Amino acid sequence: MGKRILLVDDEPLMLKGLKYTLEQEGYETDLAMDGEEALDKFFARPFDLVLLDVMLPKQDGLSVCQRIREHSNVPIIMLTAKGEDMDKILGLEYGADDYMTKPFNILEVRARIRTVLRRANQATQAEEKKVIRVRDMEVNLLKRTVNIGGRDVRLTAKEFDLLQLFITNRGRPFSRQEMLETVWKYDYTGDARTVDVHIRRLREKIERDTSQPEFIFTKWKVGYYFTDRD
Repeated sequence: MGKRILLVDDEPLMLKGLKYTLEQEGYETDLAMDGEEALDKFFARPFDLVLLDVMLPKQDGLSVCQRIREHSNVPIIMLTAKGEDMDKILGLEYGADDYMTKPFNILEVRARIRTVLRRANQATQAEEKKVIRVRDMEVNLLKRTVNIGGRDVRLTAKEFDLLQLFITNRGRPFSRQEMLETVWKYDYTGDARTVDVHIRRLREKIERDTSQPEFIFTKWKVGYYFTDRD
């Protein structure tokens, strides 16, 4: 199944030409001729890209773009007949990923779509690499969030820094001094026992039973480490 594209324009011949060309390229398309229809179709099924005209009846393209952006990061390419810089700037400020000025070459449309989809795919892959899953724990290193068994766990900045250090170095024990130097940085001059306090608080938040830890373990006379077992 090819990528699904929503084509939004109030010119029937334009839609017909875009639909034919893109379906020849293997894309699946759906059509809308005004802003309200575009939003109805967008929220009725998932799309991989939206090709969106600025000048639309009922609801203009910029408003549609803004509404979509409130709920989705789907790539959006704006189309404008005016060719004015302000329209281009507004389109991008409202959350569009690219813009094209009418009239345009259909070959350029195809090229722009491929470029935007490739960029979106690369961004998705990069973000996925920032999400680490261990058993029922999910740690998003980019958003700095933790979810365990469907439950969001709120950590302080230092607690998250410790968890990130552990989970990106699974199985490796860290001494208190190493943790101070890495998490608190070299300018920290306090008592190394502060590490134990933060580890205890972190365990209380992520372990079901702190007396029988599943994630953070103590290495006798060395320090702490995150489990290397899935």
